[in-house]
Amino acid sequence: MKKVIKITTIIILIMVVMSSITYAQEPMASMFGKDISITNSSNPENYVFSLQLLFLLTILTLAPSILIMMTSFTRILIVLSFIRSAIGLQQTPPNHVIIGLSLFLTFFIMTPIATQVQTQAIEPYLASEISQDVAIKNAMDPIREFMFKQTRDKDLSLFLDIKGLSDVTKLDDIPTHVLIPGFIISELKTAFQIGFVIYIPFLVIDMIVASTLMAMGMMMLPPVIISLPFKILLFILVDGWNIVIKSLVLGFK
Repeated sequence: MKKVIKITTIIILIMVVMSSITYAQEPMASMFGKDISITNSSNPENYVFSLQLLFLLTILTLAPSILIMMTSFTRILIVLSFIRSAIGLQQTPPNHVIIGLSLFLTFFIMTPIATQVQTQAIEPYLASEISQDVAIKNAMDPIREFMFKQTRDKDLSLFLDIKGLSDVTKLDDIPTHVLIPGFIISELKTAFQIGFVIYIPFLVIDMIVASTLMAMGMMMLPPVIISLPFKILLFILVDGWNIVIKSLVLGFK
């Protein structure tokens, strides 16, 4: 096996060297029936366009992280996971369902902000009415406003103190790279607070069932087996999904 890997590596290195020599000798290449010349460009605009393309590809690569960290996705996903754990269900609903529901609820909550970004930044930039720097600023303004509403002052002050920005007098002076971690830990704290409240009624059911089984002398019977149907029944009777989703969505208003 090791010999095969070594031989494969040597072959790949030979192919790379041969391709480099070929390009050095023949700067002309053919693609889709067209001759392409590989030459050094003396026009600075070509390098600027290449850097812009690289920046755009980087943004697209980080899009999942941006979606998770700068929107309502984190809080919703954690709360839905708490519901499953509190009831005692291991894989119901499955992870795909929880993530999908969290994603669509995030789209529902963030749609007004996305509309502002579309009208204030993307459309004017495509129409060449504003520059790229102005478009980025206009796109970040609605997102920053959303994050400011959900970020606690204590969490924001933590990162301002770490960064050494104690002379900030207005929100516009707070850098985005300071706002984002403050927003994330605020979302985590809020999600855990909601999860604690969700756990209480199901914990009461577990305690009642465990006490009843001990009183009846059924110590060998796991209380989880008896309490699980009652917890599911309670969640259905109070229309738990409706209450939780309503609370999550209204929490971002």
